[in-house]
Amino acid sequence: MKKIVVLAFSGGLDTTYCVKYLSEDRGFEVHTVLVDTGGFSKAELADIERKAFELGVTKHTCVSMVDRYYQDCIRYMIYGNVLKNNTYPLSVSAERMFQALAVAEYAKQTGAVAVAHGSTGAGNDQVRFDMVFHILIPGVEIITPIRDNKLSREAEIEYLKAKGVVRDWTKAQYSINKGIWGTSVGGKETLTSDQYLPESAFPSQLEKQEDEEIELHFDKGELKGIGQQKFSNPVDAIQQLNELARKYAIGRDIHVGDTIIGIKGRVGFEAGAPMIIIKAHHTLEKHTLSKWQMYWKEMLGNWYGTLLHEGQYLEPVMRNIETFLEDSQQSVTGTVKVHLAPYRFYVVGITSEHDMMSSKFGTYGEMNNTWSGEDVRGFSKILANQAMFHQLVNKK
Repeated sequence: MKKIVVLAFSGGLDTTYCVKYLSEDRGFEVHTVLVDTGGFSKAELADIERKAFELGVTKHTCVSMVDRYYQDCIRYMIYGNVLKNNTYPLSVSAERMFQALAVAEYAKQTGAVAVAHGSTGAGNDQVRFDMVFHILIPGVEIITPIRDNKLSREAEIEYLKAKGVVRDWTKAQYSINKGIWGTSVGGKETLTSDQYLPESAFPSQLEKQEDEEIELHFDKGELKGIGQQKFSNPVDAIQQLNELARKYAIGRDIHVGDTIIGIKGRVGFEAGAPMIIIKAHHTLEKHTLSKWQMYWKEMLGNWYGTLLHEGQYLEPVMRNIETFLEDSQQSVTGTVKVHLAPYRFYVVGITSEHDMMSSKFGTYGEMNNTWSGEDVRGFSKILANQAMFHQLVNKK
């Protein structure tokens, strides 16, 4: 009886090579798993399944992780206003963790002796997948044919031709990875430090020229409504906002960051809904949270994003940070008005019953209602004491 290997499968060149290598060269019974994090249509899923069986896999499974991805990760990235290097909403970084989790869980169910993925040895994904597998299924062999065999794209194609797999493997000019929390775009320009992606490289093209304003309704930090439409599941709200933003080509940028393995890298992305949600949510928080809540949220949100990016989702401290972030959202309820225009957006303002910018306390720069000038005079003197003492003691 053949031993089972579970392969994270996308249907592309690398994972197609992996199927043949694992089944015919290594003698495994191959079970392929496609993990959907919001980036596939029904037609695409059906086509990938067909290709898997044509390659000779014993079983192919599609696992939807969209709702779990939102509940266990995306909402915390919103609570923490997570933008890596103040730019990138971790579109791919985060979803890779949930793809790895699904593969590991499926491997447990099947009693597989090995798991495999098609990552190369030059990027972040190899670390993310390997770390999850080491933690959740220790003792199960991790096989990475592309990384281990140091294969070029041409070598993979020649191998598949020899195995009778003949397809048009013409490499697309741009590499696209789509998920509910954004789409990454890689190409020759992102391999440089000085070039920007052309208009045609982005998955969405400008369709709408007329500006419009929309209202986003947040309930304890979660997006639960757009205009008159209410959503019981925030995933549906995100998808709807993605569709609105797509027509304006909103959410494009290039992220420059440090990879887990120590090199610098650039990646383009289009993340209309994530960028709008995070900006709107952050604005609402500035009205409804205290100064020190905002301070510690910024610190912990940054840590959360960094650990997530580096494959540390299963580190216990992540659950501790999530507890803090969720608890901080109790008053983050209200409506944020956002102006949409071609290639850009901005927050107009907010309304909330928790808004601490209330005229009954005072009007900034104009009128104070809950303190006197003498209160401020004494307060300022006490507040200045230590710096004054330092000046006097160290005066030359």
